[in-house]
Amino acid sequence: QVQFVESGGGLVQPGESLRLSCAASGSILRLLVMGWYRQAPGKQRELVASISSGSSINYVDSVKGRFTISRDNAKNAIYLQMNSLKPEDTAVYYCNAVLSGGSAFSSWGQGTQVTVSS
Repeated sequence: QVQFVESGGGLVQPGESLRLSCAASGSILRLLVMGWYRQAPGKQRELVASISSGSSINYVDSVKGRFTISRDNAKNAIYLQMNSLKPEDTAVYYCNAVLSGGSAFSSWGQGTQVTVSS
């Protein structure tokens, strides 16, 4: 069974940075595409960044040039460096796999709240 524990969120002002971390259990995860998702109030959860086992990376357009995803397979960990944060980045951030058809494992973690406000 896979489990995810996200951390690193907080309240920051526009333009500031945060680094999110995800500790994942399940050895199979190092073989999978992993991603950071976010869900803002009243909106659907969206995939914002993904990284394959071979470190091929994709970002949603709204975070390109500001966010950087990375992974440490030895530690089963995924990271998201978020710079130049904007109020529209406010959301609960989750990590999970990116499976075929855009699905993910059903066992979501608690997520970590990111609030960008002046």
